[in-house]
Amino acid sequence: MNIFTQFASRINKAIEQLGLTPKDGGSLDLSRIAVEPPRDPSHGDLATNAAMVLSKSVGENPRALAERLAGVLAADPDVAAAEVAGPGFVNLRLADGFWQARLGEMLEAGTDYGRSTAGANRKVNVEYVSANPTGPMHVGHCRGAVVGDALANIMAFAGFDVTKEYYINDAGAQIDVLARSVLLRYREALGEQIGEIPAGLYPGDYLVPVGEALAKEFGEKLLSMAEDEALALVKERTIDAMMQMIREDLEALNVHHDVFFSERTLHEGNGSAIRTAIADLTLNGHVYKGKLPPPKGEKSEDWEDREQTLFRSTEVGDDMDRPLMKSDGAFTYFAADVAYMKDKISRGFEELIFILGADHGGYVKRMEALGKALSGGSVDVEILLCNLVKLFRGGEPVRMSKRAGEFVTLRDVVEEVGRDPIRFMMLYRKNTEPLDFDFAKVTEQSKDNPVFYVQYASARCHSVFRQAKEQLGESWIERKTMKDAAHLLVDEGEIAIIRKLAEYPRLIESAAQSMEPHRLAFYLYDLAQVFHSHWNRGTDNQALRFIKVNEPELTHARLGLVQAVSDVLTSGLALIGADAPAEMR
Repeated sequence: MNIFTQFASRINKAIEQLGLTPKDGGSLDLSRIAVEPPRDPSHGDLATNAAMVLSKSVGENPRALAERLAGVLAADPDVAAAEVAGPGFVNLRLADGFWQARLGEMLEAGTDYGRSTAGANRKVNVEYVSANPTGPMHVGHCRGAVVGDALANIMAFAGFDVTKEYYINDAGAQIDVLARSVLLRYREALGEQIGEIPAGLYPGDYLVPVGEALAKEFGEKLLSMAEDEALALVKERTIDAMMQMIREDLEALNVHHDVFFSERTLHEGNGSAIRTAIADLTLNGHVYKGKLPPPKGEKSEDWEDREQTLFRSTEVGDDMDRPLMKSDGAFTYFAADVAYMKDKISRGFEELIFILGADHGGYVKRMEALGKALSGGSVDVEILLCNLVKLFRGGEPVRMSKRAGEFVTLRDVVEEVGRDPIRFMMLYRKNTEPLDFDFAKVTEQSKDNPVFYVQYASARCHSVFRQAKEQLGESWIERKTMKDAAHLLVDEGEIAIIRKLAEYPRLIESAAQSMEPHRLAFYLYDLAQVFHSHWNRGTDNQALRFIKVNEPELTHARLGLVQAVSDVLTSGLALIGADAPAEMR
């Protein structure tokens, strides 16, 4: 259903008819031929660079070659005009009949329109959020959660075999601090006056219920236990409580994962998983004993002025070698990353995607290098960094949450504006760009609020269906009858809507392959704009209205157009993780 792919095939066949022969006697290289929408829509529906790509190899002037190619393409019954532009572009204007036939395909496919096999069932792991289980989700996690979830949805729709994964950072010093913070709340629950929370511990009130639950379960028993024994119990209960809170926060945002992977499992059995991963790297010549020069600026916690066990990551693309084991034999934090990536590769994933905050830019080269070393270059590793989100209310910065103590919680934002505005607006900027999120603007009912504008288009579609049922009866909302009447759609506004709908399959494939889910949010806004524009024309000109009681066949055709718009809005919003409402309240 991707018309650009379809016409790429037709253009290749047209090139065959020209009988072109490369000067070197080899075969024509068609791999660089592109078929895209023209930059200026007034130039036509499709544009190809075929003549410019091939001209040098066949020894022809690119514009002259374009003229020949345009002559062959003009004979295609679906082509209304083939014109040469600039240095040798060929612009194609397609016949109304071609677009009318595409609407029929859209109506047959319904909300599956745009679904693709481009991913060829390639196994992909998308890891996102992976927040430390030390408290509720905060707004800083929100953008990565939405970007990762939407990207995974889009890739699955484009034919990839996608697993959504959350890595639970439940090992290390921050978990010890968390347990000590909860022990303080436990003592408070037993009636002890704890005073101000000491510096270095987690101060949020969200730990109060955890302390109360421990007091209810153990009474005063933890007070008489050895500290290590008490901390072990507290860690277990606290991590479970924090992850339950995090799951609920994610559910409120309509974010879902297939796998929750615990870092602690990598450290079980004296770190056997980590030792095995390091052994594999060693066998392949990627590990050595040595000393690293001191890092520039602030010293890393893994740096030692002694001999350590090092990953020879500079030989696989990193900018410095990385410590795996300290001089005393303790694992570095990166060593757990090695074992975790090895585990993913052993599960058969061909592509590993990590969604991280912009402050993790230093991880990009080391993770890409690690993927090459562990897989021998057979597994692709992609790191997507999400820039900061700044919160405003009517242009004024939003203050921190009282409940969390140090940040604005994700739940606070969801409860105030709803999940749909968050999901859509987190994608209405490319993930690498900073994003300002204004509570007032994202709940505003105007064209300036993109999520409202798109959802209003969905509501308008449903209002047409309700009106049709009221005036004409249920039988009018039948896809086959709509499809059979599609040939009656000839108005320029109607054809413009079909053109925009026809871009959807290509949009899905390109957003998946480029890993840029923001493209979908932009597309839905553009589709809504074309639809609203035509709606407004009907307000001024009764002849263009969707329901014409005295012209049943034309009404069926126009209802088909509305149905296709509704299907694509429903599909696209679902991939983003938002609803396509039947009415606005």
